[in-house]
Amino acid sequence: MARTVVAGLDGSPESRAAVEWAAREAKLRGLPLKIVHVWEPVPEPMAQAPLLGPETLQHWTERIPRETAEGARMRHPGVQVTVEQLTGRPADVLAKEAEDAELLVLGSRGLSGLGGFLIGSVGHSVLAHARRPVVLVRAGEQAADEHEPDPVGIPSAATGYRPVVLGLDPTDPDDSVIGFAFDEATRRSAVLRVLYGWNLPPYYTYGLAADPDYHNEIIRQQCAALAEALRPWRQKYPDVDVVEESRAGSAADHLTDASRDASLVVVGRRIRRGPVGLHIGPVTHAVLHHAAAPVAVVAHN
Repeated sequence: MARTVVAGLDGSPESRAAVEWAAREAKLRGLPLKIVHVWEPVPEPMAQAPLLGPETLQHWTERIPRETAEGARMRHPGVQVTVEQLTGRPADVLAKEAEDAELLVLGSRGLSGLGGFLIGSVGHSVLAHARRPVVLVRAGEQAADEHEPDPVGIPSAATGYRPVVLGLDPTDPDDSVIGFAFDEATRRSAVLRVLYGWNLPPYYTYGLAADPDYHNEIIRQQCAALAEALRPWRQKYPDVDVVEESRAGSAADHLTDASRDASLVVVGRRIRRGPVGLHIGPVTHAVLHHAAAPVAVVAHN
């Protein structure tokens, strides 16, 4: 089955931003874009209410997807755009659509003043179930936001892409996450900035103040671990400019800071079930809520 880039649309500003991002990504990948609009049936008494009458239903289920697709075709010539209207629980339908997609793109509301995401129950559920990469795009995201400012500091989609940022733990690297980030950097001819945030064990603290050489040795070891994890990938992608950054402190904080100057942030999600349900991991969870750039979550074993 031919792969597609799939974007979820519910008519909200954030979902429209997701469609636009997905169209740009589809063009980079040379793939078609499928816009999926899921209608969740409402109880009959509610359906007959004035605000949910026949005209409103027709507007949401026909006009909005059609007009969104027409706009995407006009703004992104050369991208094949189709619309699929499905019925069911949005989280379940979108997770199933992701199975045959190259990636799934969803929208999330920006948090005023923080520049991050507000992820609803649908987004959380899809992220926790999808086996394919899922990209979260905030409302208001523009093409120029992914690019470096022009020489006079004005945002422009005609300049080069900002770096792709990858969060990586070299003690537990996964090929699918790393490969996704390198591919995205290659498509954008962008720098790949790889961040490794690590914390010192509590029992190291007392000895470091008295032995700065020991502290420097720990830093050297962490940097060497990151370099070793990336060595085969540098060989596989010799044209990608890779910047390695190994820093003490919270990985989520470092990734959030880096997102302010990124075109895309890439993080992983281990596929596993916990005793109380599905999880997306604390670092990924924090990045999703506070990143200032689109975030790609790549599921892995």
